[in-house]
Amino acid sequence: MPNYLGLDGFRLGWVAAWINERGDHGFDYSPGLTRLLAMPHARAMIDMPIGLNPAGYRACDLRARELIGPAVFLGARRDLWTFTDMAEANRYYWTQEGKGRGVSAQLWNIRDKIREVDDVMTPARQATIGEAHPELIFWNLAGRVRLANKTSVQGREQRLALLRDRGFTEVARWLALRHGTGIGRDDLIDACACAVAARDSTQRVGGEEIDTRGLRMEINY
Repeated sequence: MPNYLGLDGFRLGWVAAWINERGDHGFDYSPGLTRLLAMPHARAMIDMPIGLNPAGYRACDLRARELIGPAVFLGARRDLWTFTDMAEANRYYWTQEGKGRGVSAQLWNIRDKIREVDDVMTPARQATIGEAHPELIFWNLAGRVRLANKTSVQGREQRLALLRDRGFTEVARWLALRHGTGIGRDDLIDACACAVAARDSTQRVGGEEIDTRGLRMEINY
């Protein structure tokens, strides 16, 4: 019975949720990606950029932002992690690309996660491991309408209901089990959304751009 895997980063590592065609599901976590990606799976989706240009904004990010707004971070570039701090990165990007074309604090804070994915990804692996964005997934599951903010009680309940409808009936219980792991509430919910996309997604934004390593820049939902 094939598993479908969804992954999201959290401050101490990575959380993975899985579901199979029979409806069995579970979650796991690890400091690194290697063990989680070694879990048997037919398809995986990860909430992290795959395919990076040295400069400029990715077309898939710009399109996704048109659909769901600023939940999509702009400015993921290869070698972002080589700068000493965000100020240095932004000075460089502003000089090269123009004022305002830098990176946000949110993107800067996940630069090591972006690098970790970039280190393991190859065009061959991209055949079964894709990039997804949880908010784009939820937007699609909800009938292409934006939900309440995910940090609000209403927004959380909307997302949990959508996941329950797609077979993740244990997520509310898992949220209690995560205490002491460092996994954020939203991280676990987002990993489940990515697993749903790994099983069900047939749509994407982007895909026309290919980076220098042969990786497609696209976001599945």
